[in-house]
Amino acid sequence: MTIHDLRTRHGDASDGSADQVGGRLSRVDGPAKITGAAKYAVEQQLEGLAHAVLVESTVAAGKVRAIDTAAAEGAPGVLLVLTPDTIPPLKTASDWFGTPPPDVPYCPLARDIAFSGQHVAAVVAESFEQAVAAAALVKVSYDEAPAVADLSDPKAGDGIPIDMMTKEWGEAEAAFASAPVRICAAYNTPREYQAPMEPHGLIAAWQGDRLTVWEPSQWLDGMARTYAEWFAIPFENVRLVSPYIGGGFGSKALALSHGAVAASAAKMLGRPVRLVMSRPQTFTGYGGRAATRQTVTLGADRDGKIQSIVHRGVNETSMGGMWVEPLGSVTSVMYATPNFSSKQNVVRVNSVVPGAMRAPGENPSAFGIESAIDELAYVVGIDPLEIRLRNYAEQDPHARKAWSTRQLREAFAAGAEAFGWARRSPAPRSMRDGNQLIGWGVAAGTYPVRRAYGEALVRILADGTVEVESSSIDMGQGTYTILAQTAAETLGVPADNVVVKLGDSRFARAGVTGGSRLAGIMTGAVHKAAGAALDQLVGLAISDPRSPFHALQANTLVVAGGRVSSPRGDGPEVSIAELLASVGADQIEAKGDTMPANSTAEDRYKAYTTIATPLTHTDGDYSRHSWCAHFIEVRVDEDFGTVRVSRVVSALDSGRLYNPKLAESQWKGGIIMGIGQALLEEGIVDRRHGRIVNNNLADYLVPTNADIPDIQTISVGIPDPHSSALGGKGVGELAIVGVAPAVANAVFHATGKRVRDLPITLEKLI
Repeated sequence: MTIHDLRTRHGDASDGSADQVGGRLSRVDGPAKITGAAKYAVEQQLEGLAHAVLVESTVAAGKVRAIDTAAAEGAPGVLLVLTPDTIPPLKTASDWFGTPPPDVPYCPLARDIAFSGQHVAAVVAESFEQAVAAAALVKVSYDEAPAVADLSDPKAGDGIPIDMMTKEWGEAEAAFASAPVRICAAYNTPREYQAPMEPHGLIAAWQGDRLTVWEPSQWLDGMARTYAEWFAIPFENVRLVSPYIGGGFGSKALALSHGAVAASAAKMLGRPVRLVMSRPQTFTGYGGRAATRQTVTLGADRDGKIQSIVHRGVNETSMGGMWVEPLGSVTSVMYATPNFSSKQNVVRVNSVVPGAMRAPGENPSAFGIESAIDELAYVVGIDPLEIRLRNYAEQDPHARKAWSTRQLREAFAAGAEAFGWARRSPAPRSMRDGNQLIGWGVAAGTYPVRRAYGEALVRILADGTVEVESSSIDMGQGTYTILAQTAAETLGVPADNVVVKLGDSRFARAGVTGGSRLAGIMTGAVHKAAGAALDQLVGLAISDPRSPFHALQANTLVVAGGRVSSPRGDGPEVSIAELLASVGADQIEAKGDTMPANSTAEDRYKAYTTIATPLTHTDGDYSRHSWCAHFIEVRVDEDFGTVRVSRVVSALDSGRLYNPKLAESQWKGGIIMGIGQALLEEGIVDRRHGRIVNNNLADYLVPTNADIPDIQTISVGIPDPHSSALGGKGVGELAIVGVAPAVANAVFHATGKRVRDLPITLEKLI
């Protein structure tokens, strides 16, 4: 099996249905990963490969006074030491929206320090070990300045209002003031980190003015654009290769400063350079989820019907960049209310610019509103599930549009039945097993259907096999597999006969793999391309005088199981390979895309290299979202306050599932990350120096197998033709939304203590 040419392997459906969209075909990249045949980006072996290691700032604010590189330059094997003074200036690149950049140079090594861990120098040597040893010899002196450590720092202030985050209707504050039942509470989430198993890194190699970069990437075309702009070369001169990705969760979508350093070093040396971040460097080399603070106030009548929601949110951003974590995203759509107000500020702190982490915005937003409505349920004495149904939004409260599909009622019903919610004792601390307090919690989640464009190339080869090509990627979510199923179903061939090629920017274009959009986009593109290829095949069979079907005078043919026949069964039956041989065709090739028919070349370039797409989830007549309901049981040790999640039942509406086995895996992965968020994950800052002190996988706690019970997922979705060509909606990010509040709500039911600051640790319960 080659690096990224994957034939499918049959899953657990013996009748061939696994080959079709909706079948449970096993992941086709599985064997390569299990056997070690899969080569990840930085595993490429290139002649003359040199190794780069970064040197990072040890202060959080100030200026670099001097960098002493003499000892490093004299160390064995050292080829180059880069500092802000010796690295060639680059051009500033446009942002991911394609905003024209300022006409100022860009330097990926910092003189002005905005956070501890910022790249200030790099050493390139013949071997990785020599580069590590030499990097330790680089001496940096600073003029240190006071730093703002985090949101709680007295110097942080109230932040900057973000007007585009304001959402209001009715008279929310007045309605809250007059409501007979009022809830007001603050909910906080800490910094979190994606912590993918594969650290960030790359290999950069130049041939004249052409740059090839092997780098784990969620967005090959967008990253290629950035490299092209940095080095002022044509976009076509940059090739990004990313056949496999060892986890991304939002962190591998952009070209970052370490990539600029490696590519600059490769250009200066005239030889390929590999740069891989150490595990601690991954905590500051790119941004994780920003810390957030929300205040949610609910005004309701005595029957629990919400009359007003007032929401105020704050997230941290960096001193030199801007990141907005949209904290009102779930708050504004989950429940019906006649009066609503949501506003948000960002606060600058000395941290790397935060970034996208699985369900950015929706995840912390759900923690606030789903905790608050649970608190309301207890105040008015209504079952937490019933109060959600009582406030069910029959349409999008913000957009004032009908849902494209919303199977949330069905999710509540199916999840409650499977979980046994009706057996729940309502009073806190009323369920126990020995010294373990048992709690049951529920919370809902949602994620918008983010739509964009993509294209794919499909070839039918002379031997009857099929190739699918796209620069889209597979970071574990199953792109190889679902695209093989789509092509197989459309062309009427076995999935074993489909080869999927991904992860190379030379292929047909694709946008960012993020926002749970890729599956809906690329199945549509492959379906269209495969349909066009099928039309060509049938057209040849009918019209070519050499075809065995020419004399039939048929206007269509049937292609199934890799064989071509007459729909009436009154003619020959031949394999695709035999048909192509009879008409002298080596291959049939067709490209399909989801762009509007009148799109220009510039439109296409922008569509695939920026995220400035006009397709919002509320375009047209509908509001498009995925939905979920989580039912969670926890067991809390009464003496020690330790919390374990002992049972999870989640019902989810992701529309049509292209492959239920893969969707269930993605859902479970999101749920597991949600459990980690609820109980374990927290970036701990040494506020004296502004440093992350648990910047490793021993101290930054993520869930292991021992932390996770059996998880039951239930699909309640129905095809949603308003959301994608084949009826699917987002899967990957949906399931994390609502898990943390469901755990927190279960902990309250178990203990009677409401924890509003994540993670929920024993010292908060004792």
